[in-house]
Amino acid sequence: MVKAAVCREFGAPLSIEEITVAAPGAGQVKVDVEACAICHSDIHFIDGAWGGRLPTIYGHEAVGTVSAIGDGVDNVAVGDRVVISLIRSCGSCPSCQRGMPVNCTGRFTIDATRPLTDVDGESLVHGLKTGTFAEEALLDSSQVVPIPDDIPVASASLLGCGVITGFGAVTNTAQVEPGSNVVVIGCGGVGLNAVQGAAISGAGSVIAIDLADDKLEAAREFGATAGVSGADDAVAQVQALTGGIGADYVFVTVGAKPAIEQGFALAAPGGAVVIVGMTATGVMVEFDATTIAGMGQRVLGSKMGSSRLPVDIPLLVSLYEDGRLKLDELVTKTYPLEEINEAIDAVKRGEARRNVIVFGERS
Repeated sequence: MVKAAVCREFGAPLSIEEITVAAPGAGQVKVDVEACAICHSDIHFIDGAWGGRLPTIYGHEAVGTVSAIGDGVDNVAVGDRVVISLIRSCGSCPSCQRGMPVNCTGRFTIDATRPLTDVDGESLVHGLKTGTFAEEALLDSSQVVPIPDDIPVASASLLGCGVITGFGAVTNTAQVEPGSNVVVIGCGGVGLNAVQGAAISGAGSVIAIDLADDKLEAAREFGATAGVSGADDAVAQVQALTGGIGADYVFVTVGAKPAIEQGFALAAPGGAVVIVGMTATGVMVEFDATTIAGMGQRVLGSKMGSSRLPVDIPLLVSLYEDGRLKLDELVTKTYPLEEINEAIDAVKRGEARRNVIVFGERS
């Protein structure tokens, strides 16, 4: 039995319970979770914004050590330190064959089993197909990538979602060219990674927009060349900062209807609005189709930074080891599992870039 944070009622605090994690089957791995960050996606699910079934164990942005492997696993071995992600890839469906594993439509045997159960034998939903708000996790082997042992666990956990989502939106989805004018709306954990992705890609200007002055200051730390308050006339300021042209790329990293709609007004002719942050289900965005067509603008959706884990994680690790990618600076505070509700509340209040649950010694 291991401890986990279980969601049994939408909008209610998580309960700390003992659970059982099944042994790995073919193509699966079991991981002793060392750290798991609090992502806004977890919070949206916990609050019921995207529906789902209960009881559920959420958590998906994590790092740990492989404790057991099933038949046919050859990408990791027992004892490997691994980054954990919700991205699963069958390798053979049309999306995987096109190099887009984030859109994999394959079927996985783990979905037909009971990977998680509570002390009464009740099945628990394998939240986000990951369930890493727990001391152990059962995963498809495609969800894990080995990393060096010397990266601090709290920092390493962020590679599983927040970093690849923001950084990958810039480098994979949009493929920002050197010299481009870039705007990033929202300077939370994902937004800061979009900022540093743009800076590392050689963008000519990286303009951060947020309502909070401290977040704009953080964006400058991560490579923004200018900060604009969302409370002011952001469109006029972006026009002034880009010589009256507008942004070649606008990355909307917050799941808010007004922010997405504002993106079109900030984009230059031929520019792209990249939707990274996800709204609650059912939220509709309005835009002038004639203006978009007439200006030749584009709308790009970016899921998990269009990431390919075996390619992107080693690249990000290399950038971190070279001192070019900031990870340690993203971690605001670490908490034990028993204080996960406090960690979540701090994120909701906007007090954290990333709060991380760090697991201690196993009993």
